[in-house]
Amino acid sequence: MLKLPFDLKRARILVTNDDGIHAPGLKVLERIAKSLSPDVWVIAPESEHSGASHSLTLRRPLQINKINSRKFAVSGTPSDCTLIAVNHIMTDRRPDIVLSGVNRGANLGEDVLYSGTVAAAMEGAMLGIPAIAFSQVRVKDKLHWETAAAFAPQVIRKLVSLPWPKGVLMSVNFPGVAPKDVTGIEVGRQGRRMSHVEVVHARDPFEREVTWIGDFPTDEPEHPETDLGIILTKAVSVTPLHFDLTHGAMLRRMDGLFEKSSVKKKPAAKRSAKKKSAKTDGLPR
Repeated sequence: MLKLPFDLKRARILVTNDDGIHAPGLKVLERIAKSLSPDVWVIAPESEHSGASHSLTLRRPLQINKINSRKFAVSGTPSDCTLIAVNHIMTDRRPDIVLSGVNRGANLGEDVLYSGTVAAAMEGAMLGIPAIAFSQVRVKDKLHWETAAAFAPQVIRKLVSLPWPKGVLMSVNFPGVAPKDVTGIEVGRQGRRMSHVEVVHARDPFEREVTWIGDFPTDEPEHPETDLGIILTKAVSVTPLHFDLTHGAMLRRMDGLFEKSSVKKKPAAKRSAKKKSAKTDGLPR
């Protein structure tokens, strides 16, 4: 179990995101973090990395731009930022918690598999640090940042009051309504939409054919008691996630499936006469 609960007033908080160091959602989360603790560090990508998932930069060196003593921009992915923060910049004392976001748009259902916001938090969880990913649902071009600001401190305090198993992170989505219209805070599992991401074919201004990876046509969930369903009720959605993707039920169903493998097993080595005789000494084995 992770070292929770802890006193947030004495906590060292790492703030990161996937929308970049200048994103409005990062500024919102930085203010939220500073309302909880004086020891807040911001380490985020220098540019937007939405949809980067859990990618790491392996084929080029990374640059770290120091903005001030506790704020840095990294020329890499969200996962790079968390990794570099913990293992390079903050080596005198690891963060007690990682806060990622607030993302410009939802991270619900299948989104968590693509999300750089969730990946930055997941990297924290992989390093043994409690981590929470925050996302603000966008309705057309309208973003109610004030809703995230109003509810995030309460959510953080509640979550850190519980012990977490290792490898667990939290995904929090704020509904796309004003704070006065929020119906509550609910816990639910990760959902799945009735549709999948669209692929859009079009032509650019030079009449060249282009293809866009679009968005989900609808957020209608397969099951209402999930993050997708909760958001439709205008409530804040809180979902515990983990990075073990093993399907337990299928794993059990496959038990013994390959026992009669065609791979020949090496014959067991013959026991020496000395070992055989030793079995008769009456001693437990």
